[in-house]
Amino acid sequence: MSTFWSIWISVIVLGTVFGCWWLLWSTRKNQTTDTETDRTMGHSFDGIEEYDNPLPKWWFYLFAATCVFALGYLALYPGLGNYKGLLGWTSHGQWEAEVQEAEAKYGPIYAQYGSTPIPELAQNQDAMKIGQRLFANNCAVCHGSAARGQVGFPNLTDDDWLYGGSPDQIHQTITNGRMGNMTPKGVMPNMTNEQVDQVVNYVLSFSGRAQDEEAAEAGAQVFAQACVACHGPDAKGNTAMGAPNLTDNTWLYGSTYEWIKETVVNGRQNEMPAQEGRLSDDQIQILSAYVYSLSN
Repeated sequence: MSTFWSIWISVIVLGTVFGCWWLLWSTRKNQTTDTETDRTMGHSFDGIEEYDNPLPKWWFYLFAATCVFALGYLALYPGLGNYKGLLGWTSHGQWEAEVQEAEAKYGPIYAQYGSTPIPELAQNQDAMKIGQRLFANNCAVCHGSAARGQVGFPNLTDDDWLYGGSPDQIHQTITNGRMGNMTPKGVMPNMTNEQVDQVVNYVLSFSGRAQDEEAAEAGAQVFAQACVACHGPDAKGNTAMGAPNLTDNTWLYGSTYEWIKETVVNGRQNEMPAQEGRLSDDQIQILSAYVYSLSN
């Protein structure tokens, strides 16, 4: 922070504190202490009169104490621009201290769980309670608190996995993250609108929902040219590439004609952020076991 803004903030803060004190003192000084005669302001409404009596002493002393407390706080802690306070307290330092305390307390527990194989760890109820909290803090914002996902974010409670649902594959996904990318019109950028309609109907035909059977038959050839490289000749996907299975009833972006057409025409891009560096190896192990337990 520049010197100008540091001084500006200090003036405002101290001016507010001393201004409150001056207002309290001047108001108290100008009020009578005669308790036998009540002074009214001359205002009356519905039988209620406005008085100009002194503040109760307890209220006055409490207000004065808050001003003194504010000055003491500003002397000990940062609050006046670049002034760091007599205690040298910082929010970052407080956070680091709490992290160290938590690591000292929970580190041995994490280490014990971190050395346990994921399938075995998934059966440990105490470890799964920790995993649930890790999931809520790091994953629920995308996958939902119940891990059932939403449009564009996979459901983690079923047995359909873009990159595989084995313990090692889940651990790798959480550790390194994933970058999904379906290019517009697959590997056939010159695909015409008619061909788009054909390939969409062909994909819908896998679940018996083609709107145009003739277009669906023609779409098989378009699919072979534009989509097979990722989704495979049987359209069952490829976990190595994160290409979804198009023959089941699990859809990441919706299964209607309009949704599928939008996917084909505009493509899709998804990113699962890597947790390595954000979570410790032991925490990732516990979180992997929790995710594995959701569908096992």
